[in-house]
Amino acid sequence: MARPRSAPERPSIDPVDLRDLGPGDAAALVADADLEGLAFDGVSTDVVDLAHARLYESRLSGLRADQVDLGNATLVGCVVERADVPVVRGVRGSWRDVTVRNARLGSAELYESTWRGVDVADCRLGYINLRGATLDDLRFTDCVIDELDLVGATATRVAFHGVRVRRLDVQGSTLRHVDLRGAAIEELSGLGSLAGATISPEQLADLAPALAAHLGITVVG
Repeated sequence: MARPRSAPERPSIDPVDLRDLGPGDAAALVADADLEGLAFDGVSTDVVDLAHARLYESRLSGLRADQVDLGNATLVGCVVERADVPVVRGVRGSWRDVTVRNARLGSAELYESTWRGVDVADCRLGYINLRGATLDDLRFTDCVIDELDLVGATATRVAFHGVRVRRLDVQGSTLRHVDLRGAAIEELSGLGSLAGATISPEQLADLAPALAAHLGITVVG
């Protein structure tokens, strides 16, 4: 008799508690900046270049920009809220204990990043490229995502709650305790890499034709 599988481990995410923040000057949001304990409110500009910057225990609220560059940036204990950014470039970034909420992001190139303890809530997201990323303790809540690209990623303790994903790609990924039960997925690529994920019976029924085709099974009524 097969042993019942245990429930997936939940993401371990500590709430980001920011207090006594100093006022942040938008002019300080530059490449290679070293910023700590600051609140940047209502920043509106064409481009924000924070490549290789380091942000600690800071808040970006109401950010409006055509493009934000977070390539190789380090974010620790930060909150990003009410952001509206069509293009995000965050390649090889390091995010730890970061909350993103009430944001609209278009195309986000975040591949080969390292995320630990990231909470994404109430967001409208376009194409999110996390190819080759290392994701530990990541939670999506009440989000709409056009495409989530996890090709070649290593994801551990990732959960979805009330999320709609038009396309999810997990080809070549390594999944551990990835809970997909709270995600309504319209299209899934990478069936052969789903080991380590948890799905609901309803999702299994929806995936049955694709699973049969993937395994070379002919189903005849």
